[in-house]
Amino acid sequence: QVQLVESGGGLVQAGGSLRLSCVASGLTFSSYAMGWFRQAPGKEREFVAAIRWSGDRIYYLDSVKGRFTISRDNAKNTVYLQMNSLKPEDTAVYYCAADGAAWRAPRSPLEYDDWGQGTQVTVSS
Repeated sequence: QVQLVESGGGLVQAGGSLRLSCVASGLTFSSYAMGWFRQAPGKEREFVAAIRWSGDRIYYLDSVKGRFTISRDNAKNTVYLQMNSLKPEDTAVYYCAADGAAWRAPRSPLEYDDWGQGTQVTVSS
């Protein structure tokens, strides 16, 4: 049974930083692409970043480029999202997701097989 467990969310002032982690179990982590998504109240789930199994292909939502960094440690079955220069509009529940097609890093949530429970990120102005 695949489990994805996010952590690292919280309340931060605008301009601050947070580092999200997602630990995976029940799968061969290096055989999966990983993604981060977010969902704000009343809005659809939104792609944030994705990384291929090898880490050599990475994609970002335009509005987070230069502020957020996705990375992975296959030895620790963990994917990270370093978030700097946070803005109030980054406030959302952040989810990690796993895609069994390891060679890609899709932007669509429909391409992902498994999801974590989410971690709340709140950025105050």
